[in-house]
Amino acid sequence: MLKSLLDELYFRPQVITISGNRHFFLSSSEQGSIKCWPPVKQNLIILVAHYDRVADSPGANDNSAAVFELIEAALKLRQAGVHSWLIIFTDKEELHPGEGIRDQGSYTLAKGLRDIGFGNSRFYIFDACGSGDTLIISTMADHIMRTEQGLGIVKTRHLVQQLRNQALETVRYLNMDRVRLIPTPFSDDAGFLRAGIAAQTITMLPSTEAAAFGSLIRCKPDFADVLVNREVQDTYDRRLIPATWKRMNGPEDSYYRLTPQYFSQVVRFICALCRGLKA
Repeated sequence: MLKSLLDELYFRPQVITISGNRHFFLSSSEQGSIKCWPPVKQNLIILVAHYDRVADSPGANDNSAAVFELIEAALKLRQAGVHSWLIIFTDKEELHPGEGIRDQGSYTLAKGLRDIGFGNSRFYIFDACGSGDTLIISTMADHIMRTEQGLGIVKTRHLVQQLRNQALETVRYLNMDRVRLIPTPFSDDAGFLRAGIAAQTITMLPSTEAAAFGSLIRCKPDFADVLVNREVQDTYDRRLIPATWKRMNGPEDSYYRLTPQYFSQVVRFICALCRGLKA
């Protein structure tokens, strides 16, 4: 279904299978194509959103909204003649019980991208961007890497900070006033980080949920552990997770929970990232 839509829009996506997972590569130019080794664009921005969903969930927010927002941004960027981007729609972001980060589709994907010269590209992950009016720039990478040591980790931390700074510069350029830096749930960034590639996750939340969770994290920074624990059930800790995130991976993640009036904010953010704040 996704490939059919992309074909109808004349994107001619490349479908790459890695470890049994089918990833869709979308570019407006052969310079950003997976066929071009090494990539001609040394300053390439790679935009990522997973298209898979949990079997019993409609997957409207997690993650259909971000997929459609990236497609809309791609149309605008193509029309504007901007070629510094590559979009990857990833498979197997959602894990089954007992599986870990190395089972994620993004882990084996990132290893492959690193090995063929894309490791120094700028990776932005878009996940659960369909509900809310507040852009969330995730700090979960800091939490994941907080106890790890080594020169590789130091470099990755530095690169993550560069990605975050670019995201902050972009929201300032766009005069976006509803933006927060807080940790976010498990996403494709976990697989990328485990494979040694820096990535920055972007999501959305309603302003009331974002404010309440931001206050909680300031008081209890270790609460971020709950967000990466997919086995957390109806405990006291689970009740403190923003309602939007609790609805993911279940039957309540339906289209009627979406806030399409704010989709354009995400699209504008994506386009400004790719244009380098020049337009």
